[in-house]
Amino acid sequence: MADRVVEQPDPERRSTRRQGSHHPGSPAVARPVRDGLLLGLAVGLSGLAFGAAAVSAGLSVWQTCVLSLLAYTGASQFALAGTIAAGGSLLAGSVGAILLGSRNTLYSLRLANLLQVRGLSRLLAAQGVTDESTALALAQPDRAAARAGFGATFASLYLTWNAATLAGAISAGSIGSPQSFGLDVIGPAAFLALIWPRLSAGGTERGVAILGAAIALATTPLLPPGAPIILAALAALAATLASRPGSAS
Repeated sequence: MADRVVEQPDPERRSTRRQGSHHPGSPAVARPVRDGLLLGLAVGLSGLAFGAAAVSAGLSVWQTCVLSLLAYTGASQFALAGTIAAGGSLLAGSVGAILLGSRNTLYSLRLANLLQVRGLSRLLAAQGVTDESTALALAQPDRAAARAGFGATFASLYLTWNAATLAGAISAGSIGSPQSFGLDVIGPAAFLALIWPRLSAGGTERGVAILGAAIALATTPLLPPGAPIILAALAALAATLASRPGSAS
């Protein structure tokens, strides 16, 4: 009787499976693509509110559209328009917008290892880093699904946001207050839905969320736009330090 040949497991193949080398049409990749497209469409509609708010604050239609094309940071853009509408200078509005947008740098540090984008594609990927694309990518089980979700969210949100910005800017005088339609809450609501599974995962996650919210609420009346969000990140830093081995000693 011939000896049976037992195939030894290939460590490299196991590593590839663990990292996620799914076919583009597989369910594991199709789901984050679907979720990313829908999320981008839903959140991108809030560009209507920004377009109308920016033009009402004194920016021209083309200035408003260029800001969305190049900056592509919804919260920062709203902060800039709000500062100008309140009588602040362009410099003050820009500082607040840059400070608020600096959180994307922290997102990028986390996504760099997950997505592992190489070459010039890193510049395009950097443009796509937002709250929504980061949250969707981090929610995926492996690298392939994370890349698919990130790319789908970026494409859908970028196109929808800029199209909605143009529509809102052109029709600023006729649609009334964007807040009256509730468009300004779409983004925060979608982001809360994305992180909700993490909040329900354990006490540490909920503690970080509560501490971060308390810091942001306490400092909002005192600091310029963007600063409270950055300070709220201290809650996550405190939780990380507290969870280190030997931190209790």
